[in-house]
Amino acid sequence: MNLVFLGPAGSGKGTQAKRLEADYRITQISTGDLLRNAVREGTELGKQAEPLMREGRLVPDDLVIGLIEERLARGDIENGILFDGFPRTLPQAEALDAALTRLGLKMDKVISLEVPEEILVDRVTGRRSCPVCGSVYHVRTRPPKVEGRCDLDGTELIQRSDDTAEKLEKRLEVFRTEIPKVKEYYRKKGLLAEVDGTGNPEEVYERIRQAVES
Repeated sequence: MNLVFLGPAGSGKGTQAKRLEADYRITQISTGDLLRNAVREGTELGKQAEPLMREGRLVPDDLVIGLIEERLARGDIENGILFDGFPRTLPQAEALDAALTRLGLKMDKVISLEVPEEILVDRVTGRRSCPVCGSVYHVRTRPPKVEGRCDLDGTELIQRSDDTAEKLEKRLEVFRTEIPKVKEYYRKKGLLAEVDGTGNPEEVYERIRQAVES
């Protein structure tokens, strides 16, 4: 089973993707994680992407597509793939189809998480992350047991540089422009399922699961 998760920052893609990955034993591929790793490791792609990410701008299609194709070449995708945060533009969607075709694969379903922007602002600006293990918390709705410390390893939590209201607005500007084209592309293929991303995570996951299995 090969899936795409669409949704703006704060829509819950990452949280729900990890559940799908575990339940369906498929491989989650997050462009955000891949880009952050590239920046952290100081790769050539990371050096090109870092200033754009810092400003909340979209990383060019050719860089992202190259990163995805590099990740697919590693293997470990025999049970299926969950693309988290990719594609974000129409050219990326077309390039992904071409890459899957070369591998003898096809897309099975595209899930779009729909969340009002005022909820996104609260979710993103209150989000805190562990820089060591990657665990994610929220200062109001999912606080750590010890304030400011990761439950798993005790590391001091951070607010990612792109988790501010200003950066979110820039990311939403891009999302509003590009994602409708991606959704229409997949809608015409009969693959798109729009899912209400509000409510508690269990409710949202049940809606996603029903959409995946329908």
